[in-house]
Amino acid sequence: MPIVKTLTALAKSGCLAGKRVFIRSDLNVPFDDSGRISEDTRIRASVPAIRMALDAGAAVMVSSHLGRPTEGVEATAFTLAPVAERLSQCLGQPVPLIKDWVDGGFTVDAGQAVLLENCRCNVGEKISDDTLARKMAALCDVYVNDAFGTAHRAQATTYGIARYAPVACAGPLLEAELAALGRALEEPRRPMVAIVGGSKVSSKLSLLLALADKVDQLVVGGGIANTFMLASGMDIGKSLAERGQVEQARAVIDRMAQRGADVPIPVDVVCAKSFDAAAVATTKNAVDVMQDDMILDIGPKTAGMLAGILAKAGTIVWNGPVGVFEFEAFSHGTEVVARAIAQSPAFSIAGGGDTLAAIAKYGIADDVGYISTGGGAFLAFLEGKVLPAVEILQQRANE
Repeated sequence: MPIVKTLTALAKSGCLAGKRVFIRSDLNVPFDDSGRISEDTRIRASVPAIRMALDAGAAVMVSSHLGRPTEGVEATAFTLAPVAERLSQCLGQPVPLIKDWVDGGFTVDAGQAVLLENCRCNVGEKISDDTLARKMAALCDVYVNDAFGTAHRAQATTYGIARYAPVACAGPLLEAELAALGRALEEPRRPMVAIVGGSKVSSKLSLLLALADKVDQLVVGGGIANTFMLASGMDIGKSLAERGQVEQARAVIDRMAQRGADVPIPVDVVCAKSFDAAAVATTKNAVDVMQDDMILDIGPKTAGMLAGILAKAGTIVWNGPVGVFEFEAFSHGTEVVARAIAQSPAFSIAGGGDTLAAIAKYGIADDVGYISTGGGAFLAFLEGKVLPAVEILQQRANE
């Protein structure tokens, strides 16, 4: 992993006692229609860093974004109040929510933690306004980035504050994410298999091209697979696909072929006449897809083929389901793939919102080597892009 200072090392050295520690966490959790937190993985993942600083005698401020509020506008729909309540439960101590915190005016005692209201409500957060960043840095003695999910963004709480805080370091979650991703990509055990699902080739084209130079087999799913089927000369009926991306899909196939690697194309599929949870599911050979068919899942032969590939893998990188797994009739392909990953002896790393939902649905979390809390940052790292929030920590470590 990149060489950065770490909260773990600072806590062990005993130098956090009485210090003001500002932790940037990723507490951007989903809510149900009743306004209750529906999935709290990110909150639970943030606890070790906070607990580590508290146990070391620090006064802790926790910052996070939630959703996409308009800067400068206080919106109850984006308040972190429910998160503060859940975080209090996880930590076993009260975590008050602090509003209007940028200019200070609040106190935090050693051993106490507070949650700072949604950082994206602050004017200048997204562009990492220099004045805002300096104000934030003045609140703390130690800045900790423990929000891998936002590491691809150069914002005030992920980048700007790290420039000016007296000490800037990585939290244990960020440290673990970088170590796991580095293990998967920098020194992978072969064969290396990547699974990339989703609706659009265009949104993941740079990722597919980057992986085409690294992996031994590139499994595509969802609408992306449909586009690759078109690129292979197959008829996909009225299935979701990007016909304007066919040449790009061919380029990925050709790049893989030049390395002696391949992109497995579905041999059978599960179709319906409409995109509906109640639609009748029909399994057929991929070459038999009709003009009015909509492909919503891979078929059992293809699922078995992919399971065989995963059983022999040394490293697996998984981002996205291979079908519309939210609809029960079209979930079997993703379930077979998920369970094959769980049973594989390979080191596996998974990331992305839909991927996490599939892992939860099939109860395989304990059988995946590493589950990344990042979405965009996970994809950016896989593409080999520089993560600004990590880059600034590296710079500060070298001062």
